Amino acid sequence: MTVSSLSPSTAAHGRIDWSPYLVGAGIGVLSWVVFVVVAAPIGITTAVSQLSGGLAVPLVGAEAVAQNAYWARHPMRLDYGTLFLVGTFLGALASSLAARTWRLEQVPAVWAERFGPSPLKRYAVAFIGGVIAMYGARLANGCTSGNGISQGLQLAVVGWVFLAVMFATGLLTAFILFRQPR
Repeated sequence: MTVSSLSPSTAAHGRIDWSPYLVGAGIGVLSWVVFVVVAAPIGITTAVSQLSGGLAVPLVGAEAVAQNAYWARHPMRLDYGTLFLVGTFLGALASSLAARTWRLEQVPAVWAERFGPSPLKRYAVAFIGGVIAMYGARLANGCTSGNGISQGLQLAVVGWVFLAVMFATGLLTAFILFRQPR
């Protein structure tokens, strides 16, 4: 990150706003390295599924988890996906600390302006959105990183279709949720 890529307001506050082009190039390089080193595409949701099965054991028992067809297909284990999941969390944390943007925030300002300051409402909607996104990712056998980035980099049609639908859905959702009332 060079100083010239910082906007005057962010440079004045000592913050770093990462260039989306630099970040995109970094993700592309990371994907190439992962393909070479572990011969697999980058991805998160399989590791999250594996982790959820492991976390379900104390709640429903090991036998119930083992008998679940989905968790039986994705047993919890320490593999590349798990390390990628942990690395993604740690990388995001390090990035936000380096950019001096890390903070605990119950209700983001843009959300509070549109939907009110209730943390409970924010958490409920975030949870429902997360469940829908995770369910969709598992139905599609991959998430943004697996289907969009990895498949897109391989010029697979499924990756480009995924990216087009993801961006169209994101634009539509933002328009519906955050349009200015008349």
